[in-house]
Amino acid sequence: MDAEIALPGGNVGGAVRVGDTVRRATGAWTPAVHSLLNYLADAGLTGLPRVLGFDDQGREILDYLPGTSYGPEVPDDVLADAMRWLAGYHRVVASYRPKGEIVWRTSRGELAADQIICMHDYGYYNWIGTESGFSGVIDWDMAGPGVPLDDIAFTAWNTVPLALPMDPAYQAARLRLMADAYGGDVFTPLQILEGAPIRAQRSARVIRAGQVAGDPGLLNLATVGEPERTERRLTDLRRRVPEIAAHL
Repeated sequence: MDAEIALPGGNVGGAVRVGDTVRRATGAWTPAVHSLLNYLADAGLTGLPRVLGFDDQGREILDYLPGTSYGPEVPDDVLADAMRWLAGYHRVVASYRPKGEIVWRTSRGELAADQIICMHDYGYYNWIGTESGFSGVIDWDMAGPGVPLDDIAFTAWNTVPLALPMDPAYQAARLRLMADAYGGDVFTPLQILEGAPIRAQRSARVIRAGQVAGDPGLLNLATVGEPERTERRLTDLRRRVPEIAAHL
């Protein structure tokens, strides 16, 4: 058997590379995530890890996507490509309507009429790139019911990045880029901006609930100061929203 190589990044849970595969710990949500990934693969969506089963330690086995993950300073062209990919994902997943009491990491039950299965962790750190640019998305464990703006607003929070105080004109330009790349007339930059604090509040709530429930991965986030860090940044963003909106 090939040697295990710890993969960098990730605060929720570790992953290792074994040859051309990735091995990761599982949870009650794993069957739902695997069904989602299999559906997307069957629908022809590229840039996703394929589900290959489980190893003798009970870990899931996934394709290793070649390339490297991005850092916080994502170039505009990568952000635009990522938004185009997200729009394609949302179009494909809109037809995925699993029935029954589905267990996701942060919820359970059936989809509401206006919901899709969101990725719910669509930040730069889960994007893979090669020399040709943006090429794929990893770490789908947080997937679950939501509305399309949830994924877009989460991207804005992490990758504009609205979570950090920066030049409001620059952040407004990044929001316009996101809106244009996603589909132009689907969501306005202002809708994305106004959705970001709501989505950040959801993140803090989900992390805290998971920690109370004893989710090991979400407990790991305490080592980087979550959810308190998100809550502090959320308070600051609410103050800055009018400054950014003035440039839209």
